[in-house]
Amino acid sequence: MKIGDMCNREVVYIDRAQGVIAAAKLMRERHVGDLVVVDGGVDARAPIGLLTDRDLVVSALAQDALDLTRLLVGDLLTRAVVSVFEDAEVGEALRLMRVHGVRRLPVLDDDGALVGLVTSDDVIDYLAEQLSDLALISTSQRRREEKLRP
Repeated sequence: MKIGDMCNREVVYIDRAQGVIAAAKLMRERHVGDLVVVDGGVDARAPIGLLTDRDLVVSALAQDALDLTRLLVGDLLTRAVVSVFEDAEVGEALRLMRVHGVRRLPVLDDDGALVGLVTSDDVIDYLAEQLSDLALISTSQRRREEKLRP
């Protein structure tokens, strides 16, 4: 399966120049645990990082920030974004997640523009469905056998 068929295309994103308080409020309003961070330049849909609720706690609140009102989203970005193209297979996304130790990948179109987000939970849901189908084979086979040879 292609990642573009699996990813969530309703991505919430924020500019790196926004404050972390605005980011936290946006997460709360949209009921999400992560935001795709973009730069406000020409292509504001090209991801430059991810900001998670965990980043807010570990990098902002737990660091005894003196003035959270001055702290910007871009200040919390600690590594380059790892992304995947929408035509990549599930296995490639899993490999990227494992190698880079991330649970979320921005999904890009051929031009590098953000089109979605895939998470480890999305992949688990997909694989669970595949395993369920596999588990049903033996039951289906038995029923078919019973009908053919009563």
